[in-house]
Amino acid sequence: MHNNFTGDGTVGWDNIFGFDATDAASSMDAAFAPAVSANIPWAAVLGNHDQESTLSREGVMKHIVSMKNTLSQLNPPEARVIDGFGNYNLEVHGVEGSRLANKSVLNLYFLDSGDYSTVPSIPGYGWIKPSQQLWFERTSSKLQRAYVNKPEPQKGPAPGLTYFHIPLPEFASFDSSNFTGVKQEGISSASVNSGFFTTMVAAGDVKAVFTGHDHLNDFCGELTGIHLCYAGGFGYHAYGKAGWSRRARMVVASLEKTEKGSWETVKSIKTWKRLDDEHLTAIDGQVLWSKSSGSKHKLN
Repeated sequence: MHNNFTGDGTVGWDNIFGFDATDAASSMDAAFAPAVSANIPWAAVLGNHDQESTLSREGVMKHIVSMKNTLSQLNPPEARVIDGFGNYNLEVHGVEGSRLANKSVLNLYFLDSGDYSTVPSIPGYGWIKPSQQLWFERTSSKLQRAYVNKPEPQKGPAPGLTYFHIPLPEFASFDSSNFTGVKQEGISSASVNSGFFTTMVAAGDVKAVFTGHDHLNDFCGELTGIHLCYAGGFGYHAYGKAGWSRRARMVVASLEKTEKGSWETVKSIKTWKRLDDEHLTAIDGQVLWSKSSGSKHKLN
């Protein structure tokens, strides 16, 4: 089991606003406590309010990296210069003892989408910068080469999932006819399009993107072979909507199993949302990707 937190204000899932937290470290300890006490691995990315409490963005990420059971990283060691903090990837290897135990069968990418624009002529929120996109491209290419090469060469690429906080402008491409879930507020993306969606499409391995930021949106729709999904507003310390249950998006990757009982590559990736109601109701189940129907998407 693996938990991923997609940002805002000292914790994930849009849980706490930084300016309301009088002690950023204590707030993070409390917010991540369920994952820590459950003794499961977890990972986090920064939101746009994290620097508004008692720690800088770098300080927040350093504290997260120091916590128990976290797989979070401050930044990739191979990237000498990269914007933001909390840019890293995680490789999910095959089952221990299987022939793919040393192969990454699922790749997770985490990026810092920033807080606010630092360019005076460009107002609004931050965006994923060229240095981060270059790191993503190189990392994706490296992982894809490793997947199709010996030992145990596979028909690639292995599926990838990407996590960051501020939604891309492409999230505005959907309406109620072509997504699952609800849109109850505007898409608060950066006022410029940095091209990261095109970068992911060109890379060819990313099957879904998960963001936070807009607490009243929880939809998920497919565009050019990539599902763009909101994680759902989860925390009670951030804004929500009366009568609309707080919720968290669940994502499960299932492995193939041979007739002889051997575990193989990822078979499918599914998602749904779990509501914080008396029944912990599960809603809006979707198949994000399946090996049998997955297709290769290229830019024209």
